[in-house]
Amino acid sequence: MKTHFDIEKLIEKGIITNELDYERALISDRKLRLLAKDNVYFKNVRSKLREIIEKYENAEWSDVDKIDDQKILESDKSERIAELERLFLENRKQIIRKKLKELELTQENLALILGHKSKTYMSELMNGIKPFTLRDLIIINRLLKIEIAVLIPVFLSKEDQTKVQEAVIKLGKPKVKLTSHDLVLS
Repeated sequence: MKTHFDIEKLIEKGIITNELDYERALISDRKLRLLAKDNVYFKNVRSKLREIIEKYENAEWSDVDKIDDQKILESDKSERIAELERLFLENRKQIIRKKLKELELTQENLALILGHKSKTYMSELMNGIKPFTLRDLIIINRLLKIEIAVLIPVFLSKEDQTKVQEAVIKLGKPKVKLTSHDLVLS
C-alpha cells in the first residue's frame, strides 16, 4: 500500500505522472535543500529530483491553453493532501525526537535499535525522505511509548482513494458510505 512518497523510486522512474506526486516532490525538494548543505548525497538526489520536477512543469504547466478549471482543482486538492502529509511527517518527527531526548537517546541510538547502520538513512527516515517500515514504527511505538496512530500515516494515496470509491459504488450497499474526508484522512 503506497501511502508515502518515495523520492528514490521517483528518481528511478525518472518521471512524475500525477499532480499529487508533483506536490510531494516540491515538498521533498524543500527538505532536501536543507539536507544538501551538509551532505553530497542529498545534493545529488536533489539535483536529480529538480530535473524531474522541471520536466513535469514543462509538460503540464507551460502551455496556458491546456490549463483548465479541472486542472486547477486537481492541483489544489493535491497541494492540500501533500501539505497534510508534510504536517503529519513533521509532527511525527518532533514527537520521536522529544521522546528520544526524554530517554537520553540519540537518533543514532535509535538507528542501532532499528538495525539501520547508516546515519544518512536514519536522517532520511526521520525527515520523511524515505518511509519507515511498519516494523520500524512498531518498534518505535513499543520502545518510545508513542501512540501508533501518531506513527502510522492513515491517509490513502490518490490511486487507493479512487479504487476504494469505485469498489464502494460497485457494491451498491447504501449503508456503506465514504466522504472525500474519509478517504484523505481519518
